[in-house]
Order: sequence, then C-alpha cells, then structure tokens
Amino acid sequence: MNTAYKKFDLSGKTALITGAAGLLGVQHAAALLESGAAVVLTDIGEAALASARESLSRAADPARILTRVMDVCRPDSIRAVAGQLAGGGVRIDILVNNAAIDPKVKGDQGMMESSRLENFPLDQWELQVAVGLTGSFLCSQVFGSAMALDGKGGVILNIASDLSVFAPDQRLYRKEGLADDMQPVKPVTYSVIKAGLVGLTRYLATYWADRGVRANALSPGGVFNGQGDEFVHRLNSLIPLGRMASKDEYRAAVQFLCSDASAYLNGQNIVMDGGRSVW
Repeated sequence: MNTAYKKFDLSGKTALITGAAGLLGVQHAAALLESGAAVVLTDIGEAALASARESLSRAADPARILTRVMDVCRPDSIRAVAGQLAGGGVRIDILVNNAAIDPKVKGDQGMMESSRLENFPLDQWELQVAVGLTGSFLCSQVFGSAMALDGKGGVILNIASDLSVFAPDQRLYRKEGLADDMQPVKPVTYSVIKAGLVGLTRYLATYWADRGVRANALSPGGVFNGQGDEFVHRLNSLIPLGRMASKDEYRAAVQFLCSDASAYLNGQNIVMDGGRSVW
C-alpha cells in the first residue's frame, strides 16, 4: 500500500456512530468500513438498525458491523452500551456524533416539520436540542473519557452543517399564495444545534489533547434526497458548483477526519458545501 494511503487505514480500529440508521449515518459507516474499521451502529430503532446493517453487509464483512439500540438523550442508555462493549473487549477509537432531528424538505410538500420562531413549541426545542447537542455532549463525555483514560487516544467527529456558519435562507422554503406569517421555515433549533456542535468541538479539542484525543467537525451542505424541483433549483442557484451533494460524497472527508491522515488537525470545522458559504 502506498505510504500516503496507509495513513487512511483504520484496520484494528472501532468506530461508534450515533444516528447510524439515518441517511448520512449509513454513509459514515460505509466510509469507515471501506477504510478497514469495525463499526458500532447505534440508533433508537432496532428495525432501522437491522436494515442499515443488512445494507452495509452487502459491501463489507458483517463481522465488522455491530448494532446497539441507544438513546443519546439518556445517560444510562449510553453508559449501558459503553459497558456492554467494554465487557466484550471492544474499545471505541472513533466517535461520530451524528444523531439529530432534522426537519426535511421532501418532494413537493415542503418542510415535513416547520414552525415559525414566534410559535415554536418549547417541547420541540428541548427535544431537538437534547438529541442533536446534549446527546453529542453525553456521548463525548462517556466515550471520550474512555479514550483519554487508557492513554491510547482517539477521534471525536461531530457532524454539524453548513448552517453552523451562516443563517438559513428562508426564501428556499417559501410557498406561493401563503401569507408571510404562514410561510414554512427552517426551525431555529437547527442553526443553534449545529453552531453549538462547533463550539463543543473546539472545547473537546483542547480538553483531552494531551491524552491524544482529537476533535473536529464536518459541516456538510445539502444532500439531494428526492426534494422537489423548485426547492432544488433555488438551492442550486446558491451553490457555486451548481448542485446539491450526492449522499456518498462526504465519505472521503469522514475517512480523512477519522484517520491518521488528519493527525495534526484538531478543533476545526470543515465546511463541505460546494462553495455556498463563500459566495
């Protein structure tokens, strides 16, 4: 193997991915499997995890794919999974904090879930922040502490968003014929959570650096997943490359950020959005 490519080799490493049954969670797992790592897929639904494992097993050895039901909002659930893995001799070398509740644009229906700031319900704020931000803190607390404790170090990768560096362009979601106060919007929670993940990344990057634990964030742009033509056209016009990302286009970035290829990268937010954030 070429010396440069050896730095991407994750053979003998194990990565735990939260929200692993989701669209990008499966892609992150596929990326790490391609680099030789074993993966632990975690999510709140057993059936969804089984489906993700089956899909990934078509291209990778099933023996390198574990699944665990885990609720990132519950410290006891995280600790239980950590205990089970440690008891089975599994050390987590890489933590990918990916779990989130993301209101999506789908087909011609616009936002599947939308709520304007004036009326955004407190229970939704608390739930979405709990999953997307508090969950990342709790998982980092448990698995990051273990990485630091045994002196072998590790990697924490937080999956943020291009909306961690700029505000949502609410014009993307507008519907003809609706009054301004009825227009769908990207909820406030998404921006707050993703910006918060970048702050968490910077904190973690300095906290255990002397123990060999690095932390970085990846901020993807929009991924095409069957959105309506009008929305796609509007978004494409904001992106210098003129298109949304394919779901597998972030794999190489994940491989880089989780391997020794990025051994001197720490505390950074890698924005991968086709250039939207610089136009």
